[in-house]
Amino acid sequence: MKSKIKTLGLFAAAAPFAVSSVFPATAWAAVDSETAYVFNTFSFLIHGVLVMFMAAGFAMLESGLVRSKNTATICLKNIALYSIAGIMFYLVGYNLMYVGVPEGGFIGSLTPFYNPSGDELALIGADKATPEMVKKVVDTGYSVPSDWFFQMVFVATAASIVSGTVAERIKVWPFMIFVVILSGFIYPIQASWVWGGGWLAEMGFSDFAGSTLVHSTGGWAALTGAIILGARKGKYGPSGQVNALPGANIPLATLGTFILWFGWFGFNGGSQLALGSALDAAAISIVYVNTNLAAAAGVVVAIIMAQLMYKKIDVSLALNGAIGGLVAITAGPDVQNHVIALIVGGVGGALVLIAVPLIDKMKIDDVVGAISAHLVAGIWGTLAVGIFGSGSIVTQAIGIVAIGVFVSVVSAVVWYVLKATIGIRVDEEDEALGLDRAECGMEAYPEFGSGSQRL
Repeated sequence: MKSKIKTLGLFAAAAPFAVSSVFPATAWAAVDSETAYVFNTFSFLIHGVLVMFMAAGFAMLESGLVRSKNTATICLKNIALYSIAGIMFYLVGYNLMYVGVPEGGFIGSLTPFYNPSGDELALIGADKATPEMVKKVVDTGYSVPSDWFFQMVFVATAASIVSGTVAERIKVWPFMIFVVILSGFIYPIQASWVWGGGWLAEMGFSDFAGSTLVHSTGGWAALTGAIILGARKGKYGPSGQVNALPGANIPLATLGTFILWFGWFGFNGGSQLALGSALDAAAISIVYVNTNLAAAAGVVVAIIMAQLMYKKIDVSLALNGAIGGLVAITAGPDVQNHVIALIVGGVGGALVLIAVPLIDKMKIDDVVGAISAHLVAGIWGTLAVGIFGSGSIVTQAIGIVAIGVFVSVVSAVVWYVLKATIGIRVDEEDEALGLDRAECGMEAYPEFGSGSQRL
């Protein structure tokens, strides 16, 4: 994000049409600094709101793909993890990620608390703003709190990926403690290596909006958690067979996927990090189109492959095909033309269909298919930048491996410490009863569950 530099030449090479033939030269003239400040700030805020709405998408998708006896717990975890992530990013995460990261370094400032712009506070609190005060604020290019807000909403996405994978058998409080570590330390440290100007950025590693830094990070943390936690009872038979444990509400899962798709325009579009010029507006438009095409290609490829592989079209695989396409394009929607976006998204959807049964063969229980959609597709999307873009595929691979090792090792340590101290898994009786009653003391659908029997 912050370390990305936008150039007209790069955009023109990526677009499937000649920029000069659409916009006259005068359209690229710079606006005044205060106007640019307003539009840049607006972009951070409105795109941040779109990304925040993805929290609802994850909650609905996961609620639809778990069994009804675990629905209330999933809803609780999703609103709690968003809240925890926001507080931890305020307390320590933002500074670790962006403040004082040495050039080519590994970590930012350990000083606690995000600090807002003193110049902005002075301007707001002044009885009468002077031109000098306005200039000091405007010269930053955007409102500092708007930047914090946009960066913050990304953090919860990584935690949401973990939530869906380990659903239906993890205790609530150990999961919340893991979210504290993930959002406050694991995520910002590895993200500082790229977006904070750290050592991977110096090498030339590129990840426009987070195929690796957000989605694969969440995927690695989810994978280690699922392995250490173990599978749900009855998921795998003694002879190696995989038993389906279908979710309770496919319409809800579909709604969640559409909300995620919608929010992804903020995720990728806002990562242009500016809206203060015609160039930025045109570049964001290209990102929007590529994002939409990649998701659509992921769905189409997923349903075709599902028909060929299973002779039936599995709706949940189609939904994850959309997410796989979105995750794949996230690393490079700015440098890919529309045809390449279709290819990247389509391959992302195909990889989801391939990865889901392979992960089941390894007896790794991923309730919502998040490892396939976020980790696997995220790796592919990051490599695709080196394949189709101007970057080096070797550098992209180094970044993938480095971040994967760091996140997996630290996550495993945290999971094992939690397992050895307070425990991370509910007992068999509570798992059979359902986490809604065991952990929350309530039911999401009392009229259709045991609650109706008390009337």
